[in-house]
Amino acid sequence: MSHLPPSQFTGSGGLQPWSVRSNYQTYRSPFGPKYKTAWNFHGLTVGRMAQFGFTLGAFGGVAGFFALFFFGEVPKVRKDILQKIPGLGGYWVREIPPEDNPF
Repeated sequence: MSHLPPSQFTGSGGLQPWSVRSNYQTYRSPFGPKYKTAWNFHGLTVGRMAQFGFTLGAFGGVAGFFALFFFGEVPKVRKDILQKIPGLGGYWVREIPPEDNPF
């Protein structure tokens, strides 16, 4: 066995199967296809699409909130959706007094 540093050997004298590769680029033929990742769609970049998505989500949330309270007096909406909100559901309970009930 030679007198090399132990970092160059593994086990009983075999060389390590890995090594630090030199810094080189993969060869690309100038005649090959030029693949490019499409980071835009009709001129919209990913960041711009994210801004539009956030804006549309905000408008959709406000529109849904408005629609929920606009139709809040519809009995089906009131019983199936609004009365099931924890802590606030009791606000939408509408009980008819017995003297006003014709049945």
